[in-house]
Amino acid sequence: MVKKGYRIGLVVSEYNFDITMMMMERARAHAEFLGCEITKVVKVPGVFDIPFALNRVLMEDGVDGCVAIGAVIEGETDHDEVVIQHAARKVMDIALERNKPIGLGISGPGMSRSQAQARIENARSAVEAVVKLLDNT
Repeated sequence: MVKKGYRIGLVVSEYNFDITMMMMERARAHAEFLGCEITKVVKVPGVFDIPFALNRVLMEDGVDGCVAIGAVIEGETDHDEVVIQHAARKVMDIALERNKPIGLGISGPGMSRSQAQARIENARSAVEAVVKLLDNT
């Protein structure tokens, strides 16, 4: 593998910790495999809080891009849909404002816990998206 040398930040939701921490580990391992360095990891309470932390991390000079990691599991109300829609929209806004790529490694909405567990490996795809965007811009 060619050493990329990109410096990537991770912003990880602690809500559904058993799932998101495994996602974080998959993202770290894949970044290393791709020759990137994880320079900053910020844990936030929930997916709704991710954009605030992403904005802060991307303001730092030593970060080329970020990955947002979270799992939005369906509850008894439509709250999961509200959370993911607003978070995803703001993630894109921040990427465009900061001119740095953000990989959307947030699964959901409408997932059961078992569906979220089956998507843990998708965190790797979010890292790969950041690397591809950095390679091609």
